Amino acid sequence: MKVCLIQMNSRDSLVENLQQAENAVRSAVADTHARLVVLPELFTYLGGTKEGKREAGQVFPESGAYRLLQSLAKEYGVYLHGGSMIERDGDRLYNTTVVFDPKGSEIAKYRKIHLFDVVAPDGAVFRESDVFGRGENIVTYKVDDHIVGCSICYDLRFPELYAELSKAGADIIIAPAAFTLMTGKDHWEILCRSRAMETQTYVLATNQVGTYSENGEPRASYGHSMVVDPWGTVLARAQARTGHIVASLDFDYLNKVRADIPVQRHHVLGQ
Repeated sequence: MKVCLIQMNSRDSLVENLQQAENAVRSAVADTHARLVVLPELFTYLGGTKEGKREAGQVFPESGAYRLLQSLAKEYGVYLHGGSMIERDGDRLYNTTVVFDPKGSEIAKYRKIHLFDVVAPDGAVFRESDVFGRGENIVTYKVDDHIVGCSICYDLRFPELYAELSKAGADIIIAPAAFTLMTGKDHWEILCRSRAMETQTYVLATNQVGTYSENGEPRASYGHSMVVDPWGTVLARAQARTGHIVASLDFDYLNKVRADIPVQRHHVLGQ
C-alpha cells in the first residue's frame, strides 16, 4: 500500500488553509498515486485566537472543509485521512479527524483524547482544554484489508492509547500533529519510533511545519513528518518545509516482525 503524508504550514486563515490543503492534496495524488493520503493536525486553522477558532469551527457534514475532503477523496478515488480540524458541535468545539473512503463516504471520526495543556520549556503556554472538549472513544477504520487506528499529536505520549489500538487489530496508526519546534527536536522521532516498535505497526506521523501566531505570540511547528515501519525504521522523512512524502507499506514484512518477536502475545500486565 502506498501512503502519502502532506506537511503544511497552516495559520489563522480558514480560506487560505483550505486552498493550501486542496492544492497539496491534488499535487500529492498526482505525484504519488497513493492509496491513503494524510493531512496534519488542525490543517484548517492553527493558532489565532479563541474567537477565531470558534469562527473557524466546522459543522459536519455541511461545512466547507468537510465537503472539500469528501469531494477530493471521491474525485481521486483515495482514502483521505483529514488530519484534524476544528469541529463545532452545538456550543462545543473538538479537535477532530474525519476520514473518507474513495467513494467520498465518511468512514471514521475521531475526537482527540489527550489535550495539550502544557507550559513548554521556552515558556510558551498551551491550554488546549480552554477551547476544545475531550474525545472519549478509540476509533479504527479499514483501508482495504487493513485496520487503521486514529490518534492526534499529544496522544503520541500516551502508549496506553496505542496499546488499545493494537488490541483492536491496527496494522497502521496515524498521528497527525502540530508538534512544537521546542519539543519536536528532542522527542518527535523517539516517540514515533517507540510507538511503532511497541505496537509493531506502521506509524504515519504528519506534522505541521514553520511559524504561526497564537494570541499574538509567535509559535513554530517542527515538521519532519515521517513514516515508521514496525521495526522502528524511518522509511520516509520530510524536511523543515511544506510538501509531501511517500512510502510503500509491506504487510508481509509487518507479519514477519510480529512472528519474529511476538510481543503482542507476551503481554502480562493490563490484559
